[in-house]
Amino acid sequence: MASTSTSLIGTNDLGGTLARSVENASNSLHGAIDRASGAAQPAVDHLATGAHHAVERLAGSAGRAAETMDTKGRQLLDAKSRFAESCSAHIRNKPVAALGIAVGAGLLISWLLRSR
Repeated sequence: MASTSTSLIGTNDLGGTLARSVENASNSLHGAIDRASGAAQPAVDHLATGAHHAVERLAGSAGRAAETMDTKGRQLLDAKSRFAESCSAHIRNKPVAALGIAVGAGLLISWLLRSR
């Protein structure tokens, strides 16, 4: 009976030792992970900062391109309006010449389409 209680005490002591060893190993690994994370953090921060700067530059470029396209679109609409007004004025001032040009253009287009 004495040997049984000694072996139980030894087993309990072995379980406690094993538990402490696992806890120590776990703490060591957590420390290693924290150190690795701390060492990697500046690199991650640097990459994140670079990515933010790249996005800001891209957004700025896209914004400038949109403004330029808007300006050019307005200029094109103005040019179209001026051309239409010029054509209208020409037709009002010289209706016979405008009719002759229209007839000539119609004959030329019909001849080109017929020859195909």
